[in-house]
Amino acid sequence: MVGAFATGKTSLVSRFVSSIFSEKYHTTVGVKIDKKIIDLQGNNVNLILWDLYGEDDFQKVRMSYLRGSSGYILVVDGTRRHTLDKAFELQNKVEVSIGKVPFILVCNKWDMTDEWEIETHELDTILQKGWTAINTSAKTGQGVEEVFQTLTNKILNG
Repeated sequence: MVGAFATGKTSLVSRFVSSIFSEKYHTTVGVKIDKKIIDLQGNNVNLILWDLYGEDDFQKVRMSYLRGSSGYILVVDGTRRHTLDKAFELQNKVEVSIGKVPFILVCNKWDMTDEWEIETHELDTILQKGWTAINTSAKTGQGVEEVFQTLTNKILNG
């Protein structure tokens, strides 16, 4: 899980792993690691999820967390436009550091569309790049399972 500060990375992992959502904001310090086994096309797949602390400056120490990753989720807060710009920066830095691995862009906080700052045409541009983008809400659970299933499928099937 990679993204700017307060985009909902921890909430997405909590919703996926434990089916819970908390209104309280908890800052991740360092990295929080979770595990979940999912069934993908009749096969059990063991996912190890690294929830990296979000900051608007990507520090070199975090690159060590990414080494060996099979894929990643790039999280954007749809109510804060600048988190999309930060996601583009982070994606470039991750690719330079660990090479091209599967990833999904997640536009989180879809339950707050009345406060949405990211325009539809911006998402269309992302899709034209060949990226996979999924709208989610950690609060309602919308799209959360789909994100992890889709990323797992991309990792296993190229």
